[in-house]
Amino acid sequence: MTLYEAILARRSVRTFSGGMLSREEADALMNYAKNVKNPYGLTVNWHFLPAGGKISSPVIVGEPAYITGTVPRTVHAEEAFGYAFEEVLLYALTLGIGSVWIAGTMDRAAFETAVGLTGGELMPCVSPVGKFAEKMSLRESVMRKGVGADNRKPAHELFFDGSFDKPLAVVGTHWLYDALEAVRRAPSAVNRQPWRVIVTPTHAHFYEKKTAGYERNGMDLQKIDLGIALCHFDLAAKDRGVSLTFGITDPGIPHPSDVFYVASYKFV
Repeated sequence: MTLYEAILARRSVRTFSGGMLSREEADALMNYAKNVKNPYGLTVNWHFLPAGGKISSPVIVGEPAYITGTVPRTVHAEEAFGYAFEEVLLYALTLGIGSVWIAGTMDRAAFETAVGLTGGELMPCVSPVGKFAEKMSLRESVMRKGVGADNRKPAHELFFDGSFDKPLAVVGTHWLYDALEAVRRAPSAVNRQPWRVIVTPTHAHFYEKKTAGYERNGMDLQKIDLGIALCHFDLAAKDRGVSLTFGITDPGIPHPSDVFYVASYKFV
């Protein structure tokens, strides 16, 4: 399974078999994580934590361990973490390891203590890692239904042709449409899908559609979601042999008052 195939196959996993990861699987996951790069050039320090006691989550069943990372408390920390952590979790799936993003349903203080978090760092999210259970727990089924986990906004609400008043016709087999579909499938906090993308003949410009209540613990959780979207777009393009150039230069395109520019990929 490639990382692009993992994007298409992934789902959030909250029910695990209870079995431990092998030493080889855990080592492969952590070694991969240590080599992941993000377009912002920020360093993420990775931590593998055996589950137990307060290293747990009330919405997770049967997890053997957690993975998380810390990033410097600086501008673009959320996007950098979102990009890097999503690539790690996609790689985990290629090993047959399930995961799910967790930002709130945990004892944050316990996790931050376990990784030795300092005042100059952020630990935005964690994820359980383990083998899939044969059947979802009732808890997981109810939670997935509650957030509409299997639903995604239609492309015309997310992607635009040159301006926000012209939805992009996402049809055909061009690599760009595959990359945008990869973005559409990305996970996000409470499945809000806050990314919006304006496509021009040379660029894909990414924006955040802000929703109140997602700025917590000194972080904008929806910027983490934008990092995930950037990761999906980049990995899908690479899978098609397309090289992108990352940049943060606002193109000055008029946008709604609750929408904010984040970053761009140049493809021509």
